[in-house]
Amino acid sequence: MTFASDAAASRTAAAARPTSRFLLAHPAHFIALGFGCGLSRVAPGTAGTLWAWLSFVVLQRWLTPAQTGWLIAVSLPVGWWACTVAARSLRMADPSPVVWDEVVAFWIVLWLLWPVGFWGQLVAFALFRYFDAAKPGPVGWADRQFHGFGAAGGFGILFDDLVAAFCTLLVFAVWTFLLR
Repeated sequence: MTFASDAAASRTAAAARPTSRFLLAHPAHFIALGFGCGLSRVAPGTAGTLWAWLSFVVLQRWLTPAQTGWLIAVSLPVGWWACTVAARSLRMADPSPVVWDEVVAFWIVLWLLWPVGFWGQLVAFALFRYFDAAKPGPVGWADRQFHGFGAAGGFGILFDDLVAAFCTLLVFAVWTFLLR
């Protein structure tokens, strides 16, 4: 049985939000739910993105840009695994409490915009949340490519957020080019 094909199980899992017990039941759940941010009853994706921003700012104090790049490189396959395990446990293709996709995608945005200050980071946050939530154009396309594909697992969960990160960076690149 694939977790995406069982519509009844998906509806049941959607009705029952994960608890702290679920969060702590498996290391993959802890990672996929963004160390607890995904338990937020209001806008878990936004909570995950805010946690990503805060953790990035804190990590900047100890990590060089190269070390941050390595952290992101490791976080992608670990996140793929964690999101797959958590989604299967919740019996949903892309459960909203799974926020590691927002975390790692926003880390990429902040890492590539590293010298930008608070206001630039705030604009990046707003753009990323817009692309992730509204799913315009390429982000919607990316979401549809793997939505409901049980076999895609964590990759399907991560893919649309990586495209949202790319779109955010593209807007910054165009903005920078036009201001020159």
